[in-house]
Amino acid sequence: MAASTIIPALVGRLENLIYIGLNYLSLNRETSTLSGGESQRVKMVRHLGSSLTGLTYIFDEPSIGLHPHDVHRLNTFMKLLRDNGNTVLIVEHDPDVISIADHVIDIGPKAGSYSGNIVYQGDFAGLKNADTLTGRYLNRQLCLKLNRREPQGFLTIEHATMHNLKNVSVKIPKEAMTVVTGVAGSGKSTLINRVLPKHYCDAVFIDQCDLRGSKRSNPATYTGMFDSIRELFAKANKVNASLFSFNSAGACPECKGLGITYTDLAFMDPIVSTCEVCGGRRFTDQVLTYTLRGKNISDVLNLNITEARNFFHEKTIKSILDRMHDVGLDYITLGQPINTLSGGERQRIRLATELQNSGQIYVFDEPTTGLHMSDVDRLIAHMNRLVDNGS
Repeated sequence: MAASTIIPALVGRLENLIYIGLNYLSLNRETSTLSGGESQRVKMVRHLGSSLTGLTYIFDEPSIGLHPHDVHRLNTFMKLLRDNGNTVLIVEHDPDVISIADHVIDIGPKAGSYSGNIVYQGDFAGLKNADTLTGRYLNRQLCLKLNRREPQGFLTIEHATMHNLKNVSVKIPKEAMTVVTGVAGSGKSTLINRVLPKHYCDAVFIDQCDLRGSKRSNPATYTGMFDSIRELFAKANKVNASLFSFNSAGACPECKGLGITYTDLAFMDPIVSTCEVCGGRRFTDQVLTYTLRGKNISDVLNLNITEARNFFHEKTIKSILDRMHDVGLDYITLGQPINTLSGGERQRIRLATELQNSGQIYVFDEPTTGLHMSDVDRLIAHMNRLVDNGS
């Protein structure tokens, strides 16, 4: 029969889907309703069925959204791709994934301007003995939490039925930290991201999506400190504060305050280059003659968080900088475009803006995505700080 040559290939794909833990999916399930972990595993099965060899596969944080049980299956598939004659490169923080590597490259020693060096190359055993931040955390003994908070009431969800959820009722403690876990595709995200907001519409979601704002936005504008900085410059130089906005009077007329120019190439990607008029400084020459404590507005925007904390002593600015320091963003500059920040950095900027608030319902979706083990400790500390504030 005509289908006889097709059936073995179809059965092979189905067996791979079952093996990687997707046996519960129906074939007519819309891909838009799949979780992140489910989507990634479907893509992997597609490539495993390929007869091509000599390819280079790059996986960026493949363990995102996966339960530890699923990571084992992920590792098996990675090794199968390699054994089929391909090169597999993995960007990853999960020790269980790092451990399967034939070769490990550790980049550091820290983040941002304190990074960019190869601090270790070799096998996994050597990494565990290396004197790097990653090596030290791989050898660390984890401590279990012993003191449990008493709930101050409950957030109640009753008879939730959506996607993989089947008539689920749950009570989530108030003024406590609750972790919702389970294997990939069990309904975690549906319960918390889709059902919870219907019952508690005031919940604040802090994820790694793009921050609201244009390509002109930066940490200084997003956190609100730039208004205070412009007022300081205006007062010190007895001029209008609008001069120190790259969206207003003081902006370079050539690049309109972006610091870069775009050359449109019609059907190809535009070419981005540093503005030849302002040299990327975003302001006119006249504005750059005005200074505050020896620095012009462009110099200030080029300060990283650590440098800015030493430069500013004004309470409103200092408070914001301290919170950004607390969430581990010492290395980013005040004027770094928002669209160049990683997902983890965007999430931590959002967290920094919330640290002074209290009494909220906060939802973090996969908050450790893209975070080094050392950053996870800091993140947990600030989650505890939010709860201690009554959230």
